Amino acid sequence: MDFVDSHLPRELFGWDSPALGMQMPIARYGSWGHPLLLLPTASGDFLEAERMFLIKSIEPLIFAGKVTVFTVDSINRNAWMNDTLPVWVQAKNQALYSAYLENEVVPHIRRVVQNDQARIGITGASFGAFYAANAFFRRPDYFDTLIAMSGFYDLQPGYTHGYWDENLYYNNPMSFVPNIQDLRMRDLIQHSQIHILSGRGAWEKPEYSERFSAKLAECGIHHNLDLWGHDVSHDWPWWRQMLPLYLGEKVGF
Repeated sequence: MDFVDSHLPRELFGWDSPALGMQMPIARYGSWGHPLLLLPTASGDFLEAERMFLIKSIEPLIFAGKVTVFTVDSINRNAWMNDTLPVWVQAKNQALYSAYLENEVVPHIRRVVQNDQARIGITGASFGAFYAANAFFRRPDYFDTLIAMSGFYDLQPGYTHGYWDENLYYNNPMSFVPNIQDLRMRDLIQHSQIHILSGRGAWEKPEYSERFSAKLAECGIHHNLDLWGHDVSHDWPWWRQMLPLYLGEKVGF
């Protein structure tokens, strides 16, 4: 089976990121529809979702013009997946990645879709869900929909090892989301779609999603927590079911 249909519009692009100081590629699938930024797992790259047939799972929606998908690299090889780096360096690099998404990727997507006010859907699985949630809650003026699959939402204590600074606070959803004070940002969040999904099977940690959901509820943030069955494992075949279901039936792009 081909990774994607040979007739699917597919464009590869990239640039030297001023924030990260490295070449950062980006792929686009489709020609029109609501823009969706798909973030990779752990140390995945910008073609991971294609190789793992996640793009193929949503091809009918892309062909139908419901959604156009953008995929980028992770920088976790220079952050949380690189134990040789001090935590403060990992935190700094995560903050730089947030700057890359906000100041480079979002403007690029808006240019491509020819709408400089476009709000973008954002999704990811596993570590990608963490980064998707982080981006969504940091800048709801940039993002209007979150689909977080099999994720976690707090770097403490496993990744921080007792270290804490502003880069961590402002890039750790469990920390900064309860303290969002800006009324416009809060209103944008309330009028967005927030979907937190997890299985209950092998290698899944549904308690992470439950904990984040409880925190959102505490903050009065409307959202949807969807826990799938005990047969649903932390793996691509299930994410290939979750994403098309939500894009096709729940979100309504």
